[in-house]
Amino acid sequence: MPKCSPCASPWSSLWLTSFVILVVQSVISSPYSSSSTYQSNAAGGKRPGFLGRTLVLLDVNTRSPIRILNDNFLSLQLDPAIIRDGWLDFLSSRRLVTLARGLSPAFLRFGGKRTDFLQFNNQKNLAKFRGPGPDYYLKNYEDDIVRSDIALDKQKGCKLAHHPDIMLELQREKAATTQLVLLKEQLSNIYSNITITARSLDKLYNFADCAGLHLILGLNALHRNPDNSWNTSSTLSLLKYGAGKKYNISWELGNEPNAYRSMVGRAVNSTQLAHDHAKLRTLLQSVRYYNRAHLYGPNAGRPRKNAVLLLDGFMKNASSIIDAVTWQHYYMDGRVKKAEDFLKTRLLDTLTEQIAKVTKVVKTHTPGKKVWLGGLGPAWAGGINNLSETYAASFLWMNSLGVAAVQGIDVVLRHSFFDYGYTHLVDQNFNPLPDYWFSLVFKRLVGPRVLAVQVAGLQRKPQPGRVIRDKLRIYAHCTSYYNPNYMRGSITIYIINLHRSRKKIKLAGTLRNRTVHQYLLQPHGEGGLRARHVQLNGEKLLMGNDETFPELKPKILRAGRTIAMPPMTIGFYVIKNINAYACRR
Repeated sequence: MPKCSPCASPWSSLWLTSFVILVVQSVISSPYSSSSTYQSNAAGGKRPGFLGRTLVLLDVNTRSPIRILNDNFLSLQLDPAIIRDGWLDFLSSRRLVTLARGLSPAFLRFGGKRTDFLQFNNQKNLAKFRGPGPDYYLKNYEDDIVRSDIALDKQKGCKLAHHPDIMLELQREKAATTQLVLLKEQLSNIYSNITITARSLDKLYNFADCAGLHLILGLNALHRNPDNSWNTSSTLSLLKYGAGKKYNISWELGNEPNAYRSMVGRAVNSTQLAHDHAKLRTLLQSVRYYNRAHLYGPNAGRPRKNAVLLLDGFMKNASSIIDAVTWQHYYMDGRVKKAEDFLKTRLLDTLTEQIAKVTKVVKTHTPGKKVWLGGLGPAWAGGINNLSETYAASFLWMNSLGVAAVQGIDVVLRHSFFDYGYTHLVDQNFNPLPDYWFSLVFKRLVGPRVLAVQVAGLQRKPQPGRVIRDKLRIYAHCTSYYNPNYMRGSITIYIINLHRSRKKIKLAGTLRNRTVHQYLLQPHGEGGLRARHVQLNGEKLLMGNDETFPELKPKILRAGRTIAMPPMTIGFYVIKNINAYACRR
C-alpha cells in the first residue's frame, strides 16, 4: 500500500487508542459465524481472536487533506488517428457526447504519436481530402457525411447528429482496414502526414464543447525549418482560425520529443525544445484571443535516461513558460497474453517509481510547479486485444489514479476515450467498456481532496532478499462536491483487492460506527477477468438509451459492519454524514 505522509501525533495517538479499544472489544465479543477465516481457525481448535477474523483496521485523517488536486483530475485523450480512420465524423453522435459528458468536468487532450504529423489546412470541404470511395455504397456514405456537415452548420448551440446503422457499419469496415495501416506505421516508426482541416477542428471542438470538456490541442513540433528551428506557419493559421471562431483551447507542442530520433531520424535537444515553446508562447500572445491561453509541455515519454535528461534540460530553460509539466506512462508492451499479468503488484508499483523520477527533476528547477500525467494507458502500441479493454485492465487504471493522487499528480489524461487501439473507454459500437464504468463511478464519488489513510492488521514477516508487495490497496478522498446525494464532509474510500481470497476491513477511529454506502464493481458474465461488462452491487451496468445512464445504486451497510471485499475486485465506499473537517471547505 502506498505510504501516506506522516500525520500529527495527537491524531495518531487517538487512532492508536481506538485500535486498542477495538481489539479489546473484539476479543470479548461473540465471533462472526460467517467468517471463513474464523471457521478454519475454530476447526483447528484455536481461539477465534480479533486478528483471526479481520484482516485490517482502517482509519482516515479527516483533519486536513494531504493533497488538493485539479477538479479535472481524471481527464481524457483522443488520438489524431481518429482523423485518418474517419471516426472524427461521428463525434457528433448523441450517445458519444452523452458518454463523454458523464466524465466531465475534464480536459480532452487531442494528441498522441501522430501529433507531430498533423498539418492544418483552412478548408471547409472534406470531400476534397477524402477522394472517391472504393465502391458506390461507400461513395454515397462519403456524400452523406458531407451533407451532414452542411446540416450541422445550420444548427445553433450544441450540434448533434443521427447516423443511420448502415453508415456506422460502413465506417466500422473502413476503420478496420485503416487500423491495420496505423498499426503498421506505429510498429515500423514510419508515419504519414495527417491533414486537420477547419471542418475537422469544428467537429472536434463541437464534441468537446457539447460534452463539457476543455480541449487541449497538440501542435506539430516536427514541422521544422532547414536550420532545425520550429516552423510556425501552419500553427499561426490555426490560431487565427480558432480565435475567429472564439474556440477556448489550451495548447501543447509535440509528443514524446525524446523519441524523435527513432521516429524520424532527427533529434530535437532540450535547448531547442525550450526555444520552440518560448516561440509558441510569443505566438499565443500575438493573437489577442489566446494571449492568456494555457500551454503545457514537454510531453516527455517514460522517464528513462534520455527522457529524464531532456526533461531536465527543458526545465532549466522553459519552466516559467509552461503552466504544467507533462509526461507519459505506459505499463507494458503487446507481448502480454494473460489477464493475470495486469494484477501483478510489481507492475502496479512501476508508476510510483516513475513519478518519483519526474517530480525530482521538477522540484529541482521549479518547486510547486504542477505535474500532469499527459498520457496514461495500460499498454503501448494501441494496447492488447481482448486484454487491455477488459475488466483485468481496470486494476491498473484505478491503482494509477490512487497512486497519482497520493503523489500529487494534478491531472491524469487517459489514453484513449474512443477509437484507436485497444485501450479505449468506449468501443466502436458506442458501448462503454469496463474502464469507462470505473471512471464514471470515480467521477461521481471521488473529489480532488486526498486524505491520509492509516491501516493496521495482519502483516507478513519480511524475509531477507524478499520485497513485500501489498495486494490490498486503499485510497481515500473527500466525496465529490458535484454529487447531490452526499453532503460536504462525506468521505469516499476505494479499495483494490488483488488477493485470490476475500478480505475484510473494519472501520476504526473517526470512521467507526458510521453508515457506509457500498459501490462494489465486479466482472459480469462468464469471462471473469476478461469480461467486457461490469456489474455494480450485482446489477449489470448498461446505458438505458443514448441519453440515459443507469442508476448507480449503493448497497447500504449498517453502522459498524465489516466491509467484505471479494477476491480480485474493486469497491468504492462512501462514509456519509461524517462531517469531516478536511471536506467541509
